[in-house]
Amino acid sequence: MAKVNHNFSNDFCPQTLFLYGTKKEDGTPDFGLFCWFSYIHTEAEGGAHLGVMACIGEDKLTKDLVRKNGVFSANLVTEKLLPLADYYGTTSGRNTKDKMKFMPTVEQGKVLDVPTIAESPVTYELKVRKEIHLAEGSDLFICEICNVSVEETLLDKSVPFIDRLKKASPVITCGETTYESIDGRYFGKWGEPRKKLTEK
Repeated sequence: MAKVNHNFSNDFCPQTLFLYGTKKEDGTPDFGLFCWFSYIHTEAEGGAHLGVMACIGEDKLTKDLVRKNGVFSANLVTEKLLPLADYYGTTSGRNTKDKMKFMPTVEQGKVLDVPTIAESPVTYELKVRKEIHLAEGSDLFICEICNVSVEETLLDKSVPFIDRLKKASPVITCGETTYESIDGRYFGKWGEPRKKLTEK
């Protein structure tokens, strides 16, 4: 199989989408859509255990709140959540006062003071341990996982993992600004799924 040099990109390295949940000063929830999210081992109480690295590009309200509060939730985006997630990902919280006019079912975090999304099958509650400035408008948050909430049926190991993964139905995105399912179904370009919300 021949390879050719190509521009720096992550076109063929899809990322799972998450809605980060934080709180504004008045305690109301804020959600933003992000995908540069992966796992690490980090030191915490009791020794090293699984943590998260979350890179947030550009200046935006959700980043401001993550930095200020030091805690946030990461809620896995499913096919059903995609229109809402796409809306949050293409609407500026700084410039749109009523950005949160469309809301999921919000629940309080079980361990941290963060808003979580009931419709998401997997939710992380995260505490920021360190922030690293990488480049203009690009910052990496090293986080401790303080709690993970998982839909109970996804933990049934009598069901093959691939079937449980399909049931979770996570949405992925890649370098060509499109959304897909894990089994290759196309959900549209960034900014398209949100139309299902605004057309209601």
